[in-house]
Amino acid sequence: MRNILITGGAGFIGSNLALKLVEKGYQVTVLDNLSPQIHGTDAKRNSFLYLKIKDLVNFVEGSVSCRNDWLTAIEGQDVVVHLAAETGTGQSMYEIQKYVDVNVGGTAILLDILANEHHSIKKVVVASSRSIYGEGKYKSIEKGIVYPNHRQLSALENGDFDVKYEGCLAPLELLPTDEASKIHPSSVYGITKQTQEQMIMTICPTLDIYPVAFRYQNVYGPGQSLKNPYTGILSIFSTQIMNGNALNIFEDGMESRDFVYIDDVVDATVLGIERDEANYEVFNVGSGVPTDVLTVANILIKNYGKSIPISVSGSFRVGDIRHNYADLTKIKRILQFDPKYSFELGIERFTDWVVNQKIEADNYSGSIEEMRQRGLYR
Repeated sequence: MRNILITGGAGFIGSNLALKLVEKGYQVTVLDNLSPQIHGTDAKRNSFLYLKIKDLVNFVEGSVSCRNDWLTAIEGQDVVVHLAAETGTGQSMYEIQKYVDVNVGGTAILLDILANEHHSIKKVVVASSRSIYGEGKYKSIEKGIVYPNHRQLSALENGDFDVKYEGCLAPLELLPTDEASKIHPSSVYGITKQTQEQMIMTICPTLDIYPVAFRYQNVYGPGQSLKNPYTGILSIFSTQIMNGNALNIFEDGMESRDFVYIDDVVDATVLGIERDEANYEVFNVGSGVPTDVLTVANILIKNYGKSIPISVSGSFRVGDIRHNYADLTKIKRILQFDPKYSFELGIERFTDWVVNQKIEADNYSGSIEEMRQRGLYR
């Protein structure tokens, strides 16, 4: 299987994966629409991500929402790595049709082609997301393992940010979330990623195509878009800091995420492409370590050598989760994957890269205002 199509292959994960596959001798085709939200204007001249792959891959400018673009890109391919998606929890809560059309509709077109057209596809690797879990996995003194539902708006408005579970009076203990955990996304983005994953994992086996799904945690590293104010907390904070703007930390700053370095994500994805053991399986991809947002902010400020005020405001976004970090037991056992980058090492490499980039305009306040007007930011 030497010919690989990467949808969204000019994006952050996709471009890094493309470079690794080319280095390993694969013939790579990229299907990407060069979204201005990620690449800025005039992407073919200015996009760092596009420019680093443009002479190394067969580039098809197009959309996964267009059947003809799929047909053009898929011809002669052995593997599809389906990364193209609209991303961002907050934005998904009001650009609902767009997220469904691209994430679910685009995947439906792929599968319809695979079911009804002549092709040579033998494997489909799909980028799922930790967002499908909603709130993570917890242990209760009273009830054992529990999966709390979405936090109540009334509690959040009163500054009570911790997750609760009915009948549990003692605080819940956060546990790593494994692949068998309850799936109950709390955002439209999460719902579309769940649907995407389930469609691939359900339909591909009926077509004698091997499916593999990776539930990526929060991916970061050099090359991450500094232009997108809607997603990627490290890039959002970095752009604010480099512009000398204060940071507004949501909730109490103790909400946590599993930050996984881009090279580790690429390595895991290559294993999914190459290893037969990955076929028909779903894997978490993360660092396996939770890091709270306040810690993230302080490390970034320190690394950039800036004096930036931090406000822990108690504000919150509807649809955000409190905690989630990956249990990596399965991917370590089956694919022998073990992340190489600690958060400290990865963030150092990321910030070293940022300081050498053009300082982008800080448009974050505009994205927040969009949510505020819709009642999604309180």
